[in-house]
Amino acid sequence: MAVEKEQAEPSGESKPSAETDMGRRASSTAPTPSWFTPKRLLIIFCVINLINYVDRGTIASNGVNGSQGTCTKSGTCTAGTGIQGEFNLSNFEDGVLSSAFMVGLLVASPIFASLAKSVNPFRLIGVGLSVWTLAVIGCGFSFNFWSITICRMLVGVGEASFISLAAPFIDDNAPATQKTAWLAIFYMCIPTGYALGYVYGGLVGDYLNWRYAFWVEAILMLPFAVLGFVMKPLQLKGFAPAESNKALAEVETAASQDVAVGNGGAASTREEFRDKSSYKPAMVSFATKIWNQFARFLKDMQVLLLEKVYVVNVLGYIAYNFVIGAYSYWGPKAGKNIYNMSNADLIFGGITIVCGILGTLAGGFVLDFMNNTISNAFKLLSVATFLGAVFCFSAFCFKSMYVFLVLFSVGELLVFATQGPVNYISLHCVKPSMRPLSMAISTVSIHIFGDVPSSPLVGVLEDYLDNWRKTALILTAILFPAAGIWFIGVFMHSVDRFNEESEHQVIVTDRSNRTPLLGGKTAETIGSSAEP
Repeated sequence: MAVEKEQAEPSGESKPSAETDMGRRASSTAPTPSWFTPKRLLIIFCVINLINYVDRGTIASNGVNGSQGTCTKSGTCTAGTGIQGEFNLSNFEDGVLSSAFMVGLLVASPIFASLAKSVNPFRLIGVGLSVWTLAVIGCGFSFNFWSITICRMLVGVGEASFISLAAPFIDDNAPATQKTAWLAIFYMCIPTGYALGYVYGGLVGDYLNWRYAFWVEAILMLPFAVLGFVMKPLQLKGFAPAESNKALAEVETAASQDVAVGNGGAASTREEFRDKSSYKPAMVSFATKIWNQFARFLKDMQVLLLEKVYVVNVLGYIAYNFVIGAYSYWGPKAGKNIYNMSNADLIFGGITIVCGILGTLAGGFVLDFMNNTISNAFKLLSVATFLGAVFCFSAFCFKSMYVFLVLFSVGELLVFATQGPVNYISLHCVKPSMRPLSMAISTVSIHIFGDVPSSPLVGVLEDYLDNWRKTALILTAILFPAAGIWFIGVFMHSVDRFNEESEHQVIVTDRSNRTPLLGGKTAETIGSSAEP
C-alpha cells in the first residue's frame, strides 16, 4: 500500500490500489445469488428422490411387471400380463430386468463423482436426470427383453449422478444443528417411493397399460432435468466456481502488474500461486484429459480407502444392507411359510413403509439432539442396530404371529434409524471435495457386497436347510456383526472435515463464513477478502 501512496497523481487523487481494484472487479463478475433457498433445494431433491424410487417400485409391481401366460393340461391358455407376459419372460429374465438398473448405477456413480471436480456438480445432476428421463421413455417404447434391459441400465446411469451429488448439496445447506435431520428427510423418500410405486404401478397396469406408467414418470421428471440446465448452477463446498476462478485470475493479473511497477518488476506471491494452480484444458489433448481424470480418480480412491473411519463405516453399512436387502426380497415369503400369513405382501410392505419413515426421521432428529458428531453417529448406529437385531431375532423365535409382528415392527423401527447417521459419517469424515466420491463408493459397495448377493445366498441357504425360521434367524444374526463394526468406530480418532479446504481449491471465500452456499455471498466475500 505504501508504493501506491508514494506515486500519487499530481492532482492529489491517489492511484487506485490493486486490492481496491480487486474487490471492484470481483464484485462485478462474481455470480449473483441463486433462486434456491436451502428449504427449496431440500424439497426439490426429495421430490426427485421420490420419483426415482417410485420407478423402482413400479417395475416390481404386479400391474407393470405382470405375470407369465399359463396353459392347463386340457389346452386352455391364459394370456400373460404386464412386461413379463407381453415379452414372454422367464422368471430368471424377469429377475435380471428388475436389477438391470444396478449395472448402470454401479458403473456410473464413481464416474460422475470424479467429474464433479472438473464440471459443475449441479449441471451433472441435470445431465443425469436428462439421461434418466430419456431412458424411462425408452422403457415405455421397448419391444423385447434386450431393449427394455438396456433402457433399465441407462436409468441406473441417470440416477447415479443424483445419488452421488444430492446428499453433499443438502449437507452444505442444512442448518448446522439439523444436518442429520435433513439427510433423514431425504432418505425417508426411499421406503415412501417404493410404496407409492407399488400402488401407482398396480393402478396404471390395471386401468391403462404398463407402458403409460413409464411415460408419466418421464413427464414428472422432465421439469427437474430442465431445471438442472436453465437455473444458475449451484456450487458444492470444496469446489471453486468457474466464474470466481476467472475473476480471481483477472484480479491477480492486475494486482501483479501494479506491484511490479512499484517494486521494479518483482514477482508477486499471488502470481506464483496462480501459475501453479492454473489449468489450461485447451492445450491438453482429449486422451491426456481422460488419463488425468483417471489418475485423479485413482489418487482420490487411495485417499478414501486410507480413511479408516470411512472404511469402518462402509463395512458396517455393507453388513447392514446385506440383511435389509434379503428382508425386502424374502420377507413376505418367509412370513407366509412360518406364520401362514394370507396377506404377507401387504403386512410386510406396511411394516416397512411405516417403520421406514418413522425410523429414518427419528434417527436423524436423535443424532441432532445428541449433537451431530461422527463419534455420536457411531454410538447411535451401534446401539440402534444392536437393539434392532435383538428385537428382530426374538420375533422369529416366537410362534405367535401377533407377537412376531409387534417385536419385528419395533426392530424395523430401530434398524431404519441408521439411515441419517451412516450417511452423515460418509459426508463428514472426508474433505468437502471428496464427498461425491465418498457417497458413490459407499453406494457401490453396499450393493455389490450387500443386497445384490444376499438374496441368492439366502435362497441357497433355504434350499439347504428347508426351514424358513432357521434361515431368517441366521440372516438376522448378521445385524450383530454390523453393530459391532460400527461400535469400533466409537473408539476411533475421528475428525469432522466439513470445513477443510481441498488441496487444489482456489480459496475465494472466507473460511470463517458459515453462511450456506445458497445465501449468495460470493461477491461480498471476495470483495471483503481484498480489504487490508
